[in-house]
Amino acid sequence: MGLFDDVLKGNESLIKNEDALDYEFLPKLLPYREQEQRYLAACIKPLFQKRSGRNLLIHGPPGIGKTAAARFVLRDLEEETDDIHAVYVNCWQKNTTYKVLLEVCDQVGYKFTQNKKTTELMDVAQRIINKSAAVFVFDEIDKAEDFDFLYFVLEEVYHKAVFLLTNYRSWLVELDERIKSRLTPELVEFKQYNAAETKGIMEERRDYAFPDGVWDEKAFASVVQKTAQLKDIRSGLFLMREAALQAEERSEKRIGESHVIVAVKKLDDFTVKNSAELAADEQLILQAVKEHSGSKIGDLFKHYQKQGGAASYKTFQRKIKKLEEGKFIDVEKTMGGAEGNTTIVNRKLTDF
Repeated sequence: MGLFDDVLKGNESLIKNEDALDYEFLPKLLPYREQEQRYLAACIKPLFQKRSGRNLLIHGPPGIGKTAAARFVLRDLEEETDDIHAVYVNCWQKNTTYKVLLEVCDQVGYKFTQNKKTTELMDVAQRIINKSAAVFVFDEIDKAEDFDFLYFVLEEVYHKAVFLLTNYRSWLVELDERIKSRLTPELVEFKQYNAAETKGIMEERRDYAFPDGVWDEKAFASVVQKTAQLKDIRSGLFLMREAALQAEERSEKRIGESHVIVAVKKLDDFTVKNSAELAADEQLILQAVKEHSGSKIGDLFKHYQKQGGAASYKTFQRKIKKLEEGKFIDVEKTMGGAEGNTTIVNRKLTDF
């Protein structure tokens, strides 16, 4: 055996399919979300009889398959029929009514949108979609800057099902009543994967992305353990890709524990829970939590006010709930004791 037999040569790569390490990658089968997918499909089925389907608010923490499940159902719908438009819009990327309508028109096959005003785009979309029916999936709906597009869909499209995806169940509380009353959504919660499910998903992605035998068993087990701890599949995909890149940089043919250790250290820079996506007031609250972690919620509100926060205590409580749902902070409720029931707010522990 030569001294350099284990060294990666030339343009060799340890990754055979990098797309499989992208969170938006859709496998042939989506494991552990079969029940949720069947329910989403059931909400769409009335459209086949030219009746409206059900509207849903799909919520749950990041990285647990909400987007993947919705897109999976849309893919199956497109393979089943051409008579129902399947429209998916990410409202972080398309965050205004005008941008959303441009995307809707594009997805229903209308390309002549240049120089058209918002109302003109509405007329076009209404004319095309009302010839049949449509499913609208508005992902990261809480990132939209206005909701005129939602009002338009609810009022002007005859036969539709509307799925809104968000990390924050509490988002619905702040929605305009004129929209909420027309939407009347059912709430669908996506719960976090358990340890066994996390392991299964990571093994599937590994097999899609890497040749057999590339991963050291202990190294891969470390990735699975860290992913289960963080409860976010996107973190695991990042770790697998980064560990592979570390091995490639060293021209090594196997991915070992030393590569995973480096990848874990880089995880803090990975933007799974990037606070930059939060509104300015939410960032102010998050900063107060970081500086006064372990405080009672009432005391934390006082710190927030001293930093210039202007929200009422009720709004502050609601935003604390939103930050907890988004896994930015931890909230602990203590019952009884000398001071009665108390809520303790802690910063999220991400030290590895």
